[in-house]
Amino acid sequence: MSIKSGKSIFLADDDADDCMLFEDALREVSESVELTTAYDGVELINLMKTNVPPPPDVIFLDLNMPRKNGFECLEYIRKTSQWKDIPIVVFSTTGQEDMVKKVYEQGANYFIRKPGSFPKLKQAIRQILDIDWTSHSWKPASDNLLYHF
Repeated sequence: MSIKSGKSIFLADDDADDCMLFEDALREVSESVELTTAYDGVELINLMKTNVPPPPDVIFLDLNMPRKNGFECLEYIRKTSQWKDIPIVVFSTTGQEDMVKKVYEQGANYFIRKPGSFPKLKQAIRQILDIDWTSHSWKPASDNLLYHF
């Protein structure tokens, strides 16, 4: 599989170690993808206001963040006309079915439970980057809402 060069990703996660691990995995998957990191929801929205357009190809969004959590960010992004079509992957440690259903109801395109190993994290990133979001608003089957790696 080949990742299209020139892609841009926004990552919103308040855990600095998770951000560093994500960046390391991303660099091993593709050195040409640009990563912009926000450490909470308020910072993500401020980055969106100053950096979009052009929109990122995908936003990886943690749910549990200070100041503005992932649910609040998701709702805000989906209600903002110039951002509403940006693919959003909720990337969280939670696996509670009600939380997963809620993020899909709010407009998330995909939900991934944070993988427990570096190879699985690389696999998750590669799979998301390989989705052609322009051809469809891809979502998993309703019986497989939570993606485990």
